Amino acid sequence: MAIEDGSGIPFDAWRLVGGLEVALDVDVLFGAYPDRDGPPGAPEQVLRLLDEHRIRSAAVASLRAALFDVRSGNDELVARADPGVVPVGAVDLRDPIGAARELERLAAGGVRAVRLFPDEQGVEAGFPSVGHVARRAARLGLVVLTGGDVRRLWRPFAGLGASVVFLDTHFYHLGDFLVAAADEPGFHTSTRLLNSPDALELAAAELGADRLLYGSRAPHYEPLVPLLRLATSGLKPEEIAAVAGGNAERLLRRPQS
Repeated sequence: MAIEDGSGIPFDAWRLVGGLEVALDVDVLFGAYPDRDGPPGAPEQVLRLLDEHRIRSAAVASLRAALFDVRSGNDELVARADPGVVPVGAVDLRDPIGAARELERLAAGGVRAVRLFPDEQGVEAGFPSVGHVARRAARLGLVVLTGGDVRRLWRPFAGLGASVVFLDTHFYHLGDFLVAAADEPGFHTSTRLLNSPDALELAAAELGADRLLYGSRAPHYEPLVPLLRLATSGLKPEEIAAVAGGNAERLLRRPQS
């Protein structure tokens, strides 16, 4: 990507990214939002977009499962044989009994992670359904990827010993995440919205870079933005490599102890 920087000199983002590659992106979706303008999210198109941005594999959830039909959407995703796809189940928080059963089914089928869509499903963090699903997921050893405001969504997972990745942590809310995560070693955050000049550095200094995971929200967000921020951060090379996939590999691919 090359754009004018205001001086007439092209700004080459890829030159700044350098040789950085992402081993595992924690925030990718197949499908489209019916009420939003955006790409259709066909799997082949999404995988091509990831490849163009040097993202070698991705934790993928199905918008069909999240917004239309949980079971068929999850089954369609799990049945795919893409080597670069780590399937992430979805549940409907508006149906806590059905959601708990779906978690059991997913875990029995070898799925390692589940994604929650509280905003899209009109569910608030304080609803009993969220706590119910959080407890069941923790009991099953599932990693939880959740959207929503971290200032509210942290609470249902507190004290459970759960592994949680907050996908929508904004740099305005980073302080709240840091103080919540200080007492919860299983709390992690995507770097997608941590685009202030010092957000990644502050989070790494306070908690360690092992709590940060690259997420793009492809194809519904520009993958280059968090990639550029990570590449130009003040993190050490080994920390950048961890954020760019090593931490996600640890959570989503390796057996939990």
